Amino acid sequence: MKVIWTDQALVRLAEIQDFIARANPDAAERLVDRIVERGEGLSKFPEMGRMVPELPGTGIREIIEGHYRIVYRVQAKVVQVLTVFEGHRQFPLEDVVK
Repeated sequence: MKVIWTDQALVRLAEIQDFIARANPDAAERLVDRIVERGEGLSKFPEMGRMVPELPGTGIREIIEGHYRIVYRVQAKVVQVLTVFEGHRQFPLEDVVK
C-alpha cells in the first residue's frame, strides 16, 4: 500500500519540529524522522493501529510514536495520514473531519 501524508499532517509535523528545535534542533529532526518512519511502516501493516476512540465508527485509526498520535485512514490501496499531534493535547477534530 502507498502512504500519503495530507497537507495538514505535513503542517503538523513542521510545527512539531519547529517547537522542539527551539530547544534542541537535533532532537527535533530525530523525532520527526521517527514519526515519518512509523507512518511509512503502515504501507506493510495498515490495520496495525487502533481505532481512534474519539471517532467511533469512522474507520479512522492511529498509531503512537513516543508521545505523538499519528492519525490515518485506509482507503482502497492507500493509507492517508491525516494528522499528527502530541497525545496530551485535545484531539484536533478539525484536522480529520471536513
